[in-house]
Amino acid sequence: MSNNTAAWIGSKGAALEVKAAPYPHPGEHEIVVRNHAVAINPYDWIIQATGGLFTRWITYPFILGSDLAGEVVEVGPGVTRFSVGDRVLGHAVGTEKARNSAAEGAFQEYTIVLDHMAAPIPATMAYEDAAVLPLALSTAACGLFQKDQLGLEYPSATAKPTGKTLLVWGGSTSVGSNAIQLAVAAGYDVIATASPRNFDYVKGLGAGQVFDYNSSTVVADIVAALHGRTIAGALAVATDSAGVCAEILGFASGTKFVSIASPPVSFASVTPGRSKSVQLARLIARVATSTVSTQIRFRMRHVGSKMIWGASLMDDEVSTVIYNDFLPQALADGRYRAAPAPLIIGTGLHHIQAGLDAQKKGVSAKKIVITL
Repeated sequence: MSNNTAAWIGSKGAALEVKAAPYPHPGEHEIVVRNHAVAINPYDWIIQATGGLFTRWITYPFILGSDLAGEVVEVGPGVTRFSVGDRVLGHAVGTEKARNSAAEGAFQEYTIVLDHMAAPIPATMAYEDAAVLPLALSTAACGLFQKDQLGLEYPSATAKPTGKTLLVWGGSTSVGSNAIQLAVAAGYDVIATASPRNFDYVKGLGAGQVFDYNSSTVVADIVAALHGRTIAGALAVATDSAGVCAEILGFASGTKFVSIASPPVSFASVTPGRSKSVQLARLIARVATSTVSTQIRFRMRHVGSKMIWGASLMDDEVSTVIYNDFLPQALADGRYRAAPAPLIIGTGLHHIQAGLDAQKKGVSAKKIVITL
């Protein structure tokens, strides 16, 4: 039996601590991956910073983390897509209420991954590049393709132009980078927002036009760009961007629906200590106020909306569409980029806490990765 080590979170709000962990054994339709790289998402430090406010079912100590890439070392009963030795990326779902399993957290040497939430990667792709994809890819796919979200056509190598345009607010983010590529692969034109320094990056992903989200005329500019086009809806990735997306869609023709990938306020200001409960109370009050205000704007413009839960595709056909039908060949053919680029901050599990802290401060058109 192999030894395992993990970056454990011992209690609500605690810093991660690296120590031994049980070696996980796969069940039906599960694989065990020896992780060679893991990536950091805002969701990871939000769980830590808020003391599990959004994951009350977690029993501590626990192992967080969603994004991993590595080598399959064991397969469970019923697994036909993978064999020992395969190079894969995987979306680990241990923090989901239906799973609630430390063995399925990414921040360890060996992780259990559901076979339909993993995909093979080309021999030429570095594990650090592959690790940037899973949660952001899943979140973008949920917003674009789930039937109760935008319900777009699925991506494929032979997609035909739909004649419709998708708005992505936050095109240089991890979710935005994947949403642009997925939408283009499904036959949609894309209009996105970003800071000017990231315009070329976002266009390189496939966006036809990019607008500065800080511009005082951005709403009018995008409304003008959409004139004569049929809108397929909007994906609001940036914090508190749902309302402005609704405003734009109110002037557009087509699908008036916004899939929302981010909360209306940032949790980056929450710090450990006695005042954390006060900080959280104030943020929750701001969330409530902002949500009510945004919903009023939506109703006034007859625009629908729904929050995205990035792991929900594990329970529907979108997981198969992405991780089985589309992504493996798209990566192999070079039709899909592992984006944004990894920002590698160290080697070893003991760097993960530093990765959480760095991600909390913010990065632009990059994703923080730790090599293992």
